[in-house]
Amino acid sequence: MTRVLVVDDEPQLLRALRINLAARHYEAAVAPDGGTALRLAAEWHPDLIILDLGLPDLDGVEVIEGLRGWTSVPIIVLSGRTDSTDKVDALDAGADDYVTKPFSIDELLARLRAVTRRTGQPEENVTVRVGDHVVDLASKTISGGVHLTPTEWHFLETLLRNPGKLVTQRQLLTEVWGSNYLKETHYLRQYMAQLRRKLERDPAHPVHLLTEPGMGYRFQPE
Repeated sequence: MTRVLVVDDEPQLLRALRINLAARHYEAAVAPDGGTALRLAAEWHPDLIILDLGLPDLDGVEVIEGLRGWTSVPIIVLSGRTDSTDKVDALDAGADDYVTKPFSIDELLARLRAVTRRTGQPEENVTVRVGDHVVDLASKTISGGVHLTPTEWHFLETLLRNPGKLVTQRQLLTEVWGSNYLKETHYLRQYMAQLRRKLERDPAHPVHLLTEPGMGYRFQPE
């Protein structure tokens, strides 16, 4: 049974999430603040954490950074903060996804399932379908005779190895070009457009290589 730790300072929300998770056969524990969350994470070893940013003792980003010091457990941020800066800070700190309050329980559970599937995939799985094409990350080949430049490959591989996950602009720029290029966001737009032309069925209406405005990019599998 998948263990989920829910961290929020709203008792009614904690109760509702615990009930909904239990009804769907998840084992749930709750924490009302960051200190309790860090202690429970170390003692209980959850498979996934749902974390509010606005906690009474610690900022949620601090909790993420504390967790990432010793664990790669998936973290879904659940927060009323709608500013893209807060989202980017949380994702750059190591969160795997971000859901904004008010939210649909069905959407949250779908994100939870997606993160669980993603983190459960074996590393050996290096063949990915993107539209009409099959991308082999090991041999760096694409069906249909599609050819990519080394930079296009690096960009694409970063997205494909994080299926369904929002990869921030900062993460992509650091991964592909290095930490001295964090302001060159136009690079991302240019290379994403090139990849869409080569891989999407309709580059003007992409369904796999998606932009999250102001935050980053996401590869959406079929």
